[in-house]
Amino acid sequence: MKSAEIRKAFLDFFKQKGHTIVKSDNLVPQKDPSLLFTTAGMVQFKPLWIGAPLEYSRAVSIQKCLRAGGKGSDLENVGKTLRHHTFFEMLGNFSFGDYFKKEAIEFAWEFLIHVLKIDKEPLWVSVYKNDDEAYDIWHKVIGLPKGRIVRLGDKDNFWGPAGDAGACGPSSEIYIDLGPKKGCGRPDCSVGCDCERYLEFWNIVFPQFDQQKDGTRLALERRGIDTGMGLERLSFIMQDVNNNYETDLFKPIISAIQKISNVKYSTANKPAFHVIADHIRALT
Repeated sequence: MKSAEIRKAFLDFFKQKGHTIVKSDNLVPQKDPSLLFTTAGMVQFKPLWIGAPLEYSRAVSIQKCLRAGGKGSDLENVGKTLRHHTFFEMLGNFSFGDYFKKEAIEFAWEFLIHVLKIDKEPLWVSVYKNDDEAYDIWHKVIGLPKGRIVRLGDKDNFWGPAGDAGACGPSSEIYIDLGPKKGCGRPDCSVGCDCERYLEFWNIVFPQFDQQKDGTRLALERRGIDTGMGLERLSFIMQDVNNNYETDLFKPIISAIQKISNVKYSTANKPAFHVIADHIRALT
């Protein structure tokens, strides 16, 4: 499935689930001075969880994002992994005082298994360490075996806020097992390991708190849902290639670099090609 088809399928699915399609916001946030760039799909919606007037209670978007310095930066990992970028597109569905954990998890599973037809056997999930509710939904409602549900701490499964204040909360992430050849070889390698085996590609955040600049967390006026799924990672999964840079999102750029440089895209040169391709895409 090509990236354009993935974009359309995502928007169409959530539109059918009652979500309003909202266009990508500016890459430089116009209403959030705490951020230099838009780093996540939820940035333009931050006021809606804390009481701003609502035009809709459910939204879906494909947000252009840039993480190139500061909090959450992926800059130093570009070229070293198959999955990190400075610029990326984030597929996201959102709820502002509307549905919560059960519906969000059910929507995600339905989209992956029934729309995209992804094999469920290599899929794993993580939940926040004390989130029994999310754990039970994955096991008892979705039917995922307990052995493929992992509890992780703040580093992996508590998200936000974007910037120095705003909505934040525990999360549940969906991973795909790429197999031992992508792993580190350690016997304890599992979800949460920094190696390439378990690829996290969809983060389902449950915003419950309004974090203040001093770190205090108050209850959100409208708890809800904030999800983020990288188009680049999903394209990699759907196109059966070796890394994100071999998808249709990057292949034309890689081909152009080869032509201009007269250097072949080969194992020895891949990291350099990936850095250049990523930065060209981010700059344009």
